[in-house]
Amino acid sequence: MTDLPILYSFRRCPYAMRGRMAIAVSDIPVRLREILLRDKPDEMIEASPKGTVPVIVLSDRVIDESIDVMHWALEQNDPEGWLAAQDTKDLIGENDGPFKHHLDRYKYSTRYEDADAEEHRAEGFKFLQKLDAQLAGADYLYGASRTLADIAIFPFVRQFRIADMEWFDAAPIPNVQRWLKTLMESDLFKSVMDKYPLWKETGEEFAFPNSRLDPESM
Repeated sequence: MTDLPILYSFRRCPYAMRGRMAIAVSDIPVRLREILLRDKPDEMIEASPKGTVPVIVLSDRVIDESIDVMHWALEQNDPEGWLAAQDTKDLIGENDGPFKHHLDRYKYSTRYEDADAEEHRAEGFKFLQKLDAQLAGADYLYGASRTLADIAIFPFVRQFRIADMEWFDAAPIPNVQRWLKTLMESDLFKSVMDKYPLWKETGEEFAFPNSRLDPESM
């Protein structure tokens, strides 16, 4: 097991969620090290000084951008054809840029000077309306099957909902609500949301997807 790549992850981080989902669907085995972003292990910072997750440590390089982690896994094995929809870059970029900017200032307005939560909610809602229009008559953003874009974007829409679930569930975006519910209830998402002990505290790594590493094999 010691020759497997190391994955540093934080369960609740949307970037880490999408990385784990790509690794899980591709069934690429890694050694999961669960961390807390407020108490990052020195080994992770040494590998990736920017201190964000997910981080994949390979024998010859480090991958520390979540989209790159997704591509790394899917380029090895893409059983659902997530990479087939090649025109997803702009939509993912809008999610990771403007939408994430407004999401942060909506959900965590007290962390930002002069941030008006309602104004940022309204701006973020424009992106949700765009997604809702794209989902009209389709199960997923690019047709009948989930692709890279669905998995890259949905954790952030989930966070937007968590900020005020009553408001979100009453908003006039029925297609987004249906799509989000489908992805949240998927076996894939549930499988990557298991809780793990913190590696910094316990030294325990886990074979991801799905099982604890035998300490004798580490």
